[in-house]
Amino acid sequence: MSSSALAAFLGFTGVAFGAFGAHALKATLAAHETTAVWQTAVLYHLVHAVASLWASERRPMVGRIWAAGVLFFSGSLYALALTNVKILGAITPIGGVLFLVGWAMLVPSRK
Repeated sequence: MSSSALAAFLGFTGVAFGAFGAHALKATLAAHETTAVWQTAVLYHLVHAVASLWASERRPMVGRIWAAGVLFFSGSLYALALTNVKILGAITPIGGVLFLVGWAMLVPSRK
């Protein structure tokens, strides 16, 4: 999958998950008191979708790293929000580290 297609996929799924959480999952998230967890997952998902689109032509590997970050960070939070299984939160920092690695890769090197 090309970097721009991956960014588009992240954007599409981020919007879909946001809408799904706000409507179809509203009662479930309220019952688990995990609406804020879902919203955090969507926020990081969408921010990195947009950033991946920007990076797709400049640093394609960064977008792939961020996609993995979305999978681990947002994915674990989505699962936690739906199941209320708190141990899933232990996976979240892996995604956070991947986000940080991607951002660090964009720091210009000194020559």
